[in-house]
Amino acid sequence: MHRKPVIAANWKLNLSPTDAKAFLQRFLAQVPKLNERTLVFFPSAITLTTVIDGLRERPEIWVGVQNVHSEAQGAFTGENSVLMARDVGARVVLVGHSERRHVFGETDEMTTRKMSLIVQGRLTPMLCVGETLEEREAGRTAEVVERQLTAGLAELDAGQIAQILLAYEPVWAIGTGRTATPADASEIHGVLRQALVSRIGEKAAAGVPILYGGSVNRGNASQLLAASDVDGLLVGGASLDPDSWASIVRA
Repeated sequence: MHRKPVIAANWKLNLSPTDAKAFLQRFLAQVPKLNERTLVFFPSAITLTTVIDGLRERPEIWVGVQNVHSEAQGAFTGENSVLMARDVGARVVLVGHSERRHVFGETDEMTTRKMSLIVQGRLTPMLCVGETLEEREAGRTAEVVERQLTAGLAELDAGQIAQILLAYEPVWAIGTGRTATPADASEIHGVLRQALVSRIGEKAAAGVPILYGGSVNRGNASQLLAASDVDGLLVGGASLDPDSWASIVRA
């Protein structure tokens, strides 16, 4: 089955609204409408509305949020909710990014709750899974990503699972300049695909895009996209420069 590649930019804690305006102006001038792939931007919460406004003429480009709180509302200073994200026009939510897990201490249980809230709120979750260097060297990669996937899907039914986006991000390859080889990526994407097949059947599982993230740049984007079972890219640092991002998007 041919899955439309999904190419996503995670800006993390970078690019103010002013920066984002300048970025979009330069980027959009280089990238005409792409029907054969889906583009997603994940700006910071403060920059979100600027990006959504800047893409009014380009509705084929999706905008998402990097995180939401695991409760729908309440006394949670500094957090953002699923309904707020939807209200401003976000379509996608990153869930369980390695920095949320390892820097902010998010647990599998929080991932379970967030995934449930996001699909109830009619947004698309992009669930991130990935192992640390220690876990990889101990031969536990498949076990770790399957555990994280299981937690993310725990409260979703088969129809909801079929609508998610999945991203494999080996923690040891994020921002380190070390990239999993296309063969590494294919192997773990295959493990994830089989885990999906066992839950929702072959046909539905075949429709779920699995992205690779971890030190993706314009030099390796094409090779990674060409690898078996790699249906897209989740890009950090290399998405902060409009020229580099434009060349990755066209890879």
